[in-house]
Amino acid sequence: MNYKLPYIPERDEKPRKKGLTMVMDKGLSVQESKNLCNSSGHIIDYLKLGFGTSLVSTNLKEKIKIYQDHNIKVYLGGTLFEAFIIRNMYDDFKKYVSEYNIDMIEVSDGSMHMEHDVKCEYIRKLSKEFTVISEVGSKEAGIIIAPNKWIKMMKNELEAGSINVIAEARESGTVGIYRPNGNAHVVLINKILENINADSILWEAPNKSQQVWFVKLLGANVNLGNIAPNEVISLETIRLGLRGDTFFNFLPEEFKEEVD
Repeated sequence: MNYKLPYIPERDEKPRKKGLTMVMDKGLSVQESKNLCNSSGHIIDYLKLGFGTSLVSTNLKEKIKIYQDHNIKVYLGGTLFEAFIIRNMYDDFKKYVSEYNIDMIEVSDGSMHMEHDVKCEYIRKLSKEFTVISEVGSKEAGIIIAPNKWIKMMKNELEAGSINVIAEARESGTVGIYRPNGNAHVVLINKILENINADSILWEAPNKSQQVWFVKLLGANVNLGNIAPNEVISLETIRLGLRGDTFFNFLPEEFKEEVD
């Protein structure tokens, strides 16, 4: 920070295991990737090349290296993993990832049907060679997964070798852990937190209101994902109480009384 104010929450330096910020790159240019790293690279932990964008992006190796040079873990969207798997091209997927010097893989089943034991077997196999992160929840609106099933799937995937489980919301923030209007599915989230270590979960929170909600619930060091490139700094101010939405969250009670 450029100035150390008192009563600012502690944030671990990278590489860290909690307070993660995952950014979604949906097709940034090389120059935009450089700009992103210059402005925000110090607080970005994971960078997801969203869905299947890596197949149609230019200068991909150069872009990936820019991120990795800033100590950012890069991985491909889980939808691309599924696109290879549904075509029975598992080995081709591994070769493709390795060709671009990527050592992190997202395993998901949000777009296609996959038996959960099959998904966990992919996690087990891939975690022997790569860092694996997995996603739980459907991308389809209207598909409701019972809380107990969410919990069981998350536990199984962590046990299979995922370093984090992603709670699905899509880039729209209107499915999975959110209602169609974007509000948090409070009962579901609380039941998950009763059974799964919060530091193991990466909550997709593409919208500001969702980011604020999770910071108020779990504090500055909650893991948040699907953050837009131009909102990384903004999110950090939310985490630190440097934006109106969380301004009083980390201040002593006497400060609040003075204002009242």
